[in-house]
Amino acid sequence: MPHDATDNLMPELACYGLAGHSAAPADLLAEAARAEELGLGSILLSERFALKDAAVMAGAAVAATSRIGVGTAATNHNTRHPLVTATMAATLHRMSGGRYALGLGRGIPMLFDIMGLPHVTSAQLEDAIGLFRTLWAGGAVIGHDGPAGSYPYLAQDSSFDEDIPVLLMAMGDNQLRLAGRIADGVVLHTFMSDAAVERCVRLVRESAERAGRDPASVRVWSVMATIEDSLDEAARLRKLVGRLATYLTGYGDVLVRVNDWDPAGLERFRADERLSAHSGALDATDDLDLLRHAADVLPDEWLATAAVGSAAHCADRIEGQLALGADSVVLHGATPDELAPVLAEWRRRRDPDRFAHLDANPGRIRSRRDASAADTAANAAEAAERPDTARPREDLPS
Repeated sequence: MPHDATDNLMPELACYGLAGHSAAPADLLAEAARAEELGLGSILLSERFALKDAAVMAGAAVAATSRIGVGTAATNHNTRHPLVTATMAATLHRMSGGRYALGLGRGIPMLFDIMGLPHVTSAQLEDAIGLFRTLWAGGAVIGHDGPAGSYPYLAQDSSFDEDIPVLLMAMGDNQLRLAGRIADGVVLHTFMSDAAVERCVRLVRESAERAGRDPASVRVWSVMATIEDSLDEAARLRKLVGRLATYLTGYGDVLVRVNDWDPAGLERFRADERLSAHSGALDATDDLDLLRHAADVLPDEWLATAAVGSAAHCADRIEGQLALGADSVVLHGATPDELAPVLAEWRRRRDPDRFAHLDANPGRIRSRRDASAADTAANAAEAAERPDTARPREDLPS
Protein backbone atom coordinates (compact mmCIF):
# COMPACT_ATOMS: atom_id res chain seq x y z
CA MET A 1 0.00 0.00 0.00
CA PRO A 2 1.20 3.59 -0.48
CA HIS A 3 3.20 5.09 2.35
CA ASP A 4 3.21 8.65 3.57
CA ALA A 5 6.53 10.40 2.88
CA THR A 6 7.22 10.75 6.59
CA ASP A 7 7.15 6.95 6.93
CA ASN A 8 10.47 6.81 5.09
CA LEU A 9 13.41 7.40 7.37
CA MET A 10 16.47 9.23 6.12
CA PRO A 11 19.29 7.19 7.69
CA GLU A 12 21.91 9.70 6.58
CA LEU A 13 20.58 12.32 9.02
CA ALA A 14 20.35 12.52 12.81
CA CYS A 15 19.65 15.07 15.50
CA TYR A 16 20.48 15.31 19.19
CA GLY A 17 17.75 14.84 21.75
CA LEU A 18 17.42 17.58 24.38
CA ALA A 19 19.99 19.64 22.51
CA GLY A 20 21.87 21.93 24.86
CA HIS A 21 20.54 22.57 28.35
CA SER A 22 17.24 21.14 29.54
CA ALA A 23 15.35 21.21 32.82
CA ALA A 24 12.58 18.98 31.44
CA PRO A 25 13.98 15.58 30.43
CA ALA A 26 10.47 14.31 29.71
CA ASP A 27 10.58 16.52 26.59
CA LEU A 28 12.73 13.82 25.03
CA LEU A 29 9.71 11.53 24.62
CA ALA A 30 7.97 13.95 22.27
CA GLU A 31 11.23 14.92 20.55
CA ALA A 32 12.16 11.33 19.74
CA ALA A 33 8.69 10.56 18.41
CA ARG A 34 8.73 13.75 16.35
CA ALA A 35 12.19 12.97 14.97
CA GLU A 36 10.90 9.62 13.76
CA GLU A 37 7.76 11.20 12.33
CA LEU A 38 9.81 13.72 10.34
CA GLY A 39 12.06 10.99 8.99
CA LEU A 40 15.32 11.56 10.83
CA GLY A 41 17.27 8.32 10.77
CA SER A 42 18.70 8.52 14.29
CA ILE A 43 18.54 10.46 17.51
CA LEU A 44 21.77 10.84 19.48
CA LEU A 45 22.01 11.64 23.17
CA SER A 46 24.75 13.49 25.01
CA GLU A 47 25.19 13.13 28.75
CA ARG A 48 25.26 15.91 31.34
CA PHE A 49 25.57 15.23 35.04
CA ALA A 50 22.37 16.90 36.10
CA LEU A 51 19.22 15.88 34.22
CA LYS A 52 20.64 14.04 31.21
CA ASP A 53 21.62 10.52 32.24
CA ALA A 54 22.64 8.52 29.17
CA ALA A 55 20.94 5.27 30.15
CA VAL A 56 17.65 6.85 31.17
CA MET A 57 17.46 9.02 28.05
CA ALA A 58 18.31 6.14 25.71
CA GLY A 59 15.63 3.99 27.32
CA ALA A 60 13.09 6.77 26.91
CA ALA A 61 14.03 7.34 23.26
CA VAL A 62 13.80 3.63 22.50
CA ALA A 63 10.40 3.38 24.18
CA ALA A 64 9.03 6.44 22.36
CA THR A 65 9.99 5.15 18.90
CA SER A 66 9.84 1.98 16.84
CA ARG A 67 12.16 2.47 13.84
CA ILE A 68 14.62 5.29 14.46
CA GLY A 69 18.20 4.58 15.54
CA VAL A 70 19.27 5.60 19.05
CA GLY A 71 22.83 6.24 20.19
CA THR A 72 24.63 7.66 23.19
CA ALA A 73 27.00 10.31 21.86
CA ALA A 74 28.49 10.17 24.26
CA THR A 75 28.98 8.73 27.69
CA ASN A 76 32.32 7.84 29.29
CA HIS A 77 33.57 4.40 30.22
CA ASN A 78 35.11 5.61 33.49
CA THR A 79 31.91 6.92 35.11
CA ARG A 80 30.33 3.46 35.43
CA HIS A 81 31.58 0.00 36.28
CA PRO A 82 32.16 -1.92 33.00
CA LEU A 83 29.56 -4.52 33.90
CA VAL A 84 27.00 -1.74 34.45
CA THR A 85 27.80 -0.15 31.08
CA ALA A 86 27.74 -3.52 29.31
CA THR A 87 24.36 -4.29 30.89
CA MET A 88 23.00 -0.88 29.94
CA ALA A 89 23.97 -1.47 26.31
CA ALA A 90 22.71 -5.06 26.19
CA THR A 91 19.39 -4.04 27.70
CA LEU A 92 18.94 -1.19 25.22
CA HIS A 93 20.01 -3.45 22.36
CA ARG A 94 17.36 -6.04 23.19
CA MET A 95 14.73 -3.46 24.08
CA SER A 96 15.19 -1.61 20.78
CA GLY A 97 15.41 -4.64 18.53
CA GLY A 98 18.96 -3.77 17.55
CA ARG A 99 18.52 -0.03 17.02
CA TYR A 100 20.92 1.07 19.77
CA ALA A 101 24.62 2.01 19.51
CA LEU A 102 26.86 2.65 22.51
CA GLY A 103 28.84 5.85 22.00
CA LEU A 104 31.92 6.59 24.09
CA GLY A 105 34.16 9.63 24.32
CA ARG A 106 37.09 11.07 26.22
CA GLY A 107 35.10 13.68 28.11
CA ILE A 108 36.53 16.87 29.56
CA PRO A 109 39.70 16.40 31.68
CA MET A 110 38.88 19.34 33.95
CA LEU A 111 35.52 17.78 34.81
CA PHE A 112 37.17 14.46 35.64
CA ASP A 113 39.64 16.28 37.89
CA ILE A 114 36.74 17.76 39.82
CA MET A 115 35.01 14.36 40.02
CA GLY A 116 38.18 12.61 41.14
CA LEU A 117 38.27 10.35 38.07
CA PRO A 118 41.29 9.54 35.89
CA HIS A 119 41.59 11.13 32.47
CA VAL A 120 40.43 8.88 29.64
CA THR A 121 43.16 7.51 27.38
CA SER A 122 43.08 5.61 24.10
CA ALA A 123 44.47 2.55 25.86
CA GLN A 124 41.65 2.66 28.42
CA LEU A 125 38.99 3.00 25.73
CA GLU A 126 40.38 0.11 23.70
CA ASP A 127 40.59 -2.06 26.81
CA ALA A 128 37.06 -1.17 27.96
CA ILE A 129 35.56 -1.83 24.52
CA GLY A 130 37.29 -5.22 24.53
CA LEU A 131 35.66 -6.01 27.87
CA PHE A 132 32.22 -5.01 26.59
CA ARG A 133 32.53 -7.09 23.43
CA THR A 134 33.67 -10.14 25.38
CA LEU A 135 30.65 -9.85 27.64
CA TRP A 136 28.24 -9.27 24.76
CA ALA A 137 29.61 -12.37 23.04
CA GLY A 138 28.71 -14.47 26.08
CA GLY A 139 32.23 -14.71 27.39
CA ALA A 140 33.55 -14.21 30.90
CA VAL A 141 36.33 -11.85 31.94
CA ILE A 142 38.58 -13.54 34.49
CA GLY A 143 41.49 -11.94 36.32
CA HIS A 144 41.61 -8.91 34.07
CA ASP A 145 44.27 -6.31 34.82
CA GLY A 146 44.53 -3.69 32.11
CA PRO A 147 44.31 0.02 31.35
CA ALA A 148 40.55 0.06 32.04
CA GLY A 149 41.01 -1.46 35.50
CA SER A 150 41.40 -4.69 37.43
CA TYR A 151 38.42 -7.04 37.56
CA PRO A 152 38.52 -10.51 39.15
CA TYR A 153 35.43 -11.80 37.35
CA LEU A 154 32.88 -10.26 34.98
CA ALA A 155 30.07 -12.11 33.24
CA GLN A 156 26.60 -11.45 31.88
CA ASP A 157 24.99 -14.43 30.13
CA SER A 158 26.81 -17.28 28.39
CA SER A 159 24.02 -17.46 25.79
CA PHE A 160 24.69 -13.88 24.64
CA ASP A 161 25.67 -13.23 21.05
CA GLU A 162 24.82 -9.54 20.90
CA ASP A 163 25.97 -7.43 17.96
CA ILE A 164 26.05 -3.99 19.58
CA PRO A 165 27.83 -1.29 17.55
CA VAL A 166 30.30 0.98 19.31
CA LEU A 167 30.62 4.64 18.33
CA LEU A 168 33.61 6.76 19.29
CA MET A 169 33.49 10.54 19.53
CA ALA A 170 36.67 11.89 17.98
CA MET A 171 38.51 15.12 17.23
CA GLY A 172 42.19 14.49 17.83
CA ASP A 173 44.40 12.31 15.65
CA ASN A 174 44.87 9.55 18.23
CA GLN A 175 41.14 9.16 18.80
CA LEU A 176 40.42 9.21 15.06
CA ARG A 177 42.98 6.48 14.44
CA LEU A 178 41.60 4.46 17.35
CA ALA A 179 38.12 4.76 15.86
CA GLY A 180 39.33 3.53 12.50
CA ARG A 181 41.05 0.59 14.14
CA ILE A 182 38.34 -0.69 16.49
CA ALA A 183 35.05 1.23 16.31
CA ASP A 184 31.96 0.56 14.23
CA GLY A 185 31.36 4.27 13.77
CA VAL A 186 32.80 7.66 14.63
CA VAL A 187 31.04 10.92 15.48
CA LEU A 188 33.06 14.05 14.80
CA HIS A 189 32.63 17.39 16.56
CA THR A 190 30.55 20.47 15.90
CA PHE A 191 32.22 23.55 14.38
CA MET A 192 34.72 21.69 12.23
CA SER A 193 35.90 23.34 9.03
CA ASP A 194 35.52 21.53 5.72
CA ALA A 195 39.25 20.88 5.68
CA ALA A 196 39.10 19.40 9.18
CA VAL A 197 36.16 17.12 8.33
CA GLU A 198 37.88 15.88 5.19
CA ARG A 199 41.09 15.23 7.10
CA CYS A 200 39.26 13.40 9.91
CA VAL A 201 37.49 11.13 7.43
CA ARG A 202 40.81 10.34 5.76
CA LEU A 203 42.51 9.49 9.08
CA VAL A 204 39.68 7.13 10.07
CA ARG A 205 39.69 5.36 6.70
CA GLU A 206 43.48 5.04 6.60
CA SER A 207 43.58 3.63 10.12
CA ALA A 208 40.86 1.10 9.31
CA GLU A 209 42.75 -0.04 6.23
CA ARG A 210 46.01 -0.43 8.16
CA ALA A 211 44.12 -2.58 10.68
CA GLY A 212 42.97 -4.87 7.89
CA ARG A 213 39.40 -3.62 7.94
CA ASP A 214 37.23 -2.42 5.08
CA PRO A 215 37.58 1.40 5.36
CA ALA A 216 34.01 1.84 4.12
CA SER A 217 32.68 -0.31 6.98
CA VAL A 218 33.35 2.40 9.60
CA ARG A 219 30.43 4.82 9.61
CA VAL A 220 31.54 8.44 9.87
CA TRP A 221 29.12 11.08 11.14
CA SER A 222 29.96 14.73 10.66
CA VAL A 223 28.28 17.06 13.15
CA MET A 224 27.03 20.39 11.83
CA ALA A 225 25.34 23.09 13.87
CA THR A 226 22.17 23.81 11.89
CA ILE A 227 20.32 27.08 12.41
CA GLU A 228 17.46 27.75 10.02
CA ASP A 229 16.19 31.27 9.34
CA SER A 230 12.77 30.84 10.95
CA LEU A 231 14.29 30.89 14.47
CA ASP A 232 14.30 34.22 16.26
CA GLU A 233 17.54 36.14 16.72
CA ALA A 234 18.13 35.10 20.31
CA ALA A 235 17.73 31.42 19.48
CA ARG A 236 19.98 31.72 16.44
CA LEU A 237 22.71 33.43 18.44
CA ARG A 238 22.49 30.96 21.34
CA LYS A 239 22.82 28.02 18.96
CA LEU A 240 25.66 29.62 17.01
CA VAL A 241 27.88 31.97 19.00
CA GLY A 242 26.68 30.77 22.41
CA ARG A 243 27.38 27.13 21.62
CA LEU A 244 30.77 27.80 20.02
CA ALA A 245 31.77 30.02 22.95
CA THR A 246 30.82 27.27 25.39
CA TYR A 247 33.03 24.77 23.57
CA LEU A 248 35.90 27.24 23.41
CA THR A 249 35.64 27.73 27.16
CA GLY A 250 35.84 23.98 27.80
CA TYR A 251 38.47 22.87 25.28
CA GLY A 252 39.24 25.76 22.98
CA ASP A 253 42.86 24.80 22.37
CA VAL A 254 41.83 21.42 20.97
CA LEU A 255 39.18 22.88 18.68
CA VAL A 256 41.56 25.56 17.40
CA ARG A 257 44.28 23.00 16.76
CA VAL A 258 41.97 20.57 14.95
CA ASN A 259 40.72 23.33 12.65
CA ASP A 260 44.15 24.92 12.19
CA TRP A 261 42.65 28.24 13.26
CA ASP A 262 44.72 31.23 14.27
CA PRO A 263 45.27 30.94 18.08
CA ALA A 264 45.05 34.72 18.29
CA GLY A 265 41.28 34.41 17.89
CA LEU A 266 41.11 32.23 20.99
CA GLU A 267 43.34 34.59 22.93
CA ARG A 268 41.08 37.50 22.00
CA PHE A 269 38.00 35.52 23.10
CA ARG A 270 39.56 34.59 26.44
CA ALA A 271 40.79 38.13 27.09
CA ASP A 272 37.43 39.76 26.45
CA GLU A 273 36.26 41.22 29.77
CA ARG A 274 32.52 40.99 29.08
CA LEU A 275 32.68 37.35 28.03
CA SER A 276 35.05 36.25 30.78
CA ALA A 277 32.88 37.97 33.39
CA HIS A 278 29.83 35.93 32.36
CA SER A 279 29.14 33.02 34.71
CA GLY A 280 27.63 29.88 33.25
CA ALA A 281 27.34 28.59 29.71
CA LEU A 282 26.83 31.26 27.07
CA ASP A 283 24.52 28.98 25.08
CA ALA A 284 22.01 29.18 27.92
CA THR A 285 21.89 32.96 28.36
CA ASP A 286 19.01 35.24 27.44
CA ASP A 287 21.30 38.29 27.30
CA LEU A 288 20.90 39.27 23.65
CA ASP A 289 23.43 42.10 23.86
CA LEU A 290 26.06 39.74 25.24
CA LEU A 291 25.39 37.23 22.47
CA ARG A 292 25.70 39.98 19.86
CA HIS A 293 28.96 41.03 21.45
CA ALA A 294 30.24 37.45 21.30
CA ALA A 295 29.36 37.35 17.61
CA ASP A 296 31.58 40.40 17.09
CA VAL A 297 34.46 38.85 19.03
CA LEU A 298 34.48 35.41 17.40
CA PRO A 299 36.08 35.20 13.94
CA ASP A 300 33.63 34.93 11.04
CA GLU A 301 35.62 31.98 9.69
CA TRP A 302 34.84 30.01 12.84
CA LEU A 303 31.14 30.81 12.78
CA ALA A 304 30.95 29.89 9.09
CA THR A 305 31.47 26.21 9.96
CA ALA A 306 27.77 26.08 10.95
CA ALA A 307 24.85 25.89 8.53
CA VAL A 308 23.02 29.17 9.02
CA GLY A 309 20.32 30.44 6.70
CA SER A 310 17.44 29.23 4.56
CA ALA A 311 16.31 25.62 4.43
CA ALA A 312 17.77 25.40 0.94
CA HIS A 313 21.14 26.69 2.13
CA CYS A 314 21.17 24.21 5.04
CA ALA A 315 20.36 21.39 2.62
CA ASP A 316 23.27 22.54 0.44
CA ARG A 317 25.51 22.30 3.49
CA ILE A 318 24.33 18.74 4.19
CA GLU A 319 25.36 17.82 0.66
CA GLY A 320 28.68 19.54 1.28
CA GLN A 321 29.39 17.40 4.35
CA LEU A 322 28.64 14.22 2.40
CA ALA A 323 30.93 15.41 -0.40
CA LEU A 324 33.77 15.63 2.13
CA GLY A 325 33.48 11.89 2.72
CA ALA A 326 31.13 11.65 5.69
CA ASP A 327 28.53 8.87 5.49
CA SER A 328 25.97 10.72 7.58
CA VAL A 329 25.33 14.13 9.12
CA VAL A 330 24.15 15.08 12.59
CA LEU A 331 22.12 18.30 12.44
CA HIS A 332 23.24 19.64 15.77
CA GLY A 333 21.73 22.00 18.30
CA ALA A 334 18.15 22.09 17.04
CA THR A 335 14.97 20.23 17.92
CA PRO A 336 13.20 18.13 15.28
CA ASP A 337 10.54 20.81 14.88
CA GLU A 338 13.22 23.47 14.35
CA LEU A 339 14.77 21.23 11.71
CA ALA A 340 11.48 20.51 9.92
CA PRO A 341 11.97 23.01 7.05
CA VAL A 342 15.49 21.70 6.41
CA LEU A 343 14.31 18.09 6.46
CA ALA A 344 11.52 18.84 4.01
CA GLU A 345 13.94 20.51 1.63
CA TRP A 346 16.48 17.70 1.92
CA ARG A 347 13.81 15.05 1.36
CA ARG A 348 12.70 16.84 -1.80
CA ARG A 349 16.15 16.63 -3.38
CA ARG A 350 17.67 13.40 -2.00
CA ASP A 351 17.96 10.08 -3.83
CA PRO A 352 16.95 7.30 -1.40
CA ASP A 353 18.98 4.68 -3.29
CA ARG A 354 22.14 6.63 -2.50
CA PHE A 355 21.75 5.80 1.19
CA ALA A 356 20.37 2.26 0.98
CA HIS A 357 23.55 0.86 2.55
CA LEU A 358 23.07 2.85 5.77
CA ASP A 359 21.56 0.82 8.56
CA ALA A 360 18.87 2.16 10.89
CA ASN A 361 21.38 1.68 13.71
CA PRO A 362 23.64 4.78 13.75
CA GLY A 363 26.71 2.62 14.37
CA ARG A 364 26.32 0.26 11.47
CA ILE A 365 26.77 0.19 7.69
CA ARG A 366 25.35 -2.66 5.67
CA SER A 367 27.37 -4.11 2.82
CA ARG A 368 26.27 -2.96 -0.60
CA ARG A 369 25.19 -6.53 -1.37
CA ASP A 370 23.05 -6.76 1.78
CA ALA A 371 21.52 -3.37 1.04
CA SER A 372 20.62 -4.43 -2.49
CA ALA A 373 19.06 -7.66 -1.24
CA ALA A 374 17.09 -5.81 1.43
CA ASP A 375 15.78 -3.33 -1.14
CA THR A 376 14.76 -6.15 -3.45
CA ALA A 377 12.89 -7.87 -0.63
CA ALA A 378 11.21 -4.61 0.41
CA ASN A 379 10.11 -3.90 -3.15
CA ALA A 380 8.73 -7.43 -3.50
CA ALA A 381 6.81 -7.08 -0.23
CA GLU A 382 5.37 -3.75 -1.31
CA ALA A 383 4.39 -5.18 -4.70
CA ALA A 384 2.66 -8.08 -2.98
CA GLU A 385 0.50 -5.62 -1.03
CA ARG A 386 -0.72 -3.89 -4.19
CA PRO A 387 -3.71 -5.23 -6.14
CA ASP A 388 -2.60 -6.89 -9.37
CA THR A 389 -4.46 -5.07 -12.12
CA ALA A 390 -2.69 -6.91 -14.94
CA ARG A 391 -4.47 -10.26 -14.53
CA PRO A 392 -7.52 -11.67 -12.71
CA ARG A 393 -7.11 -12.97 -9.16
CA GLU A 394 -9.23 -15.54 -7.42
CA ASP A 395 -10.16 -13.13 -4.65
CA LEU A 396 -11.11 -10.31 -7.06
CA PRO A 397 -13.91 -10.21 -9.61
CA SER A 398 -12.57 -10.78 -13.14
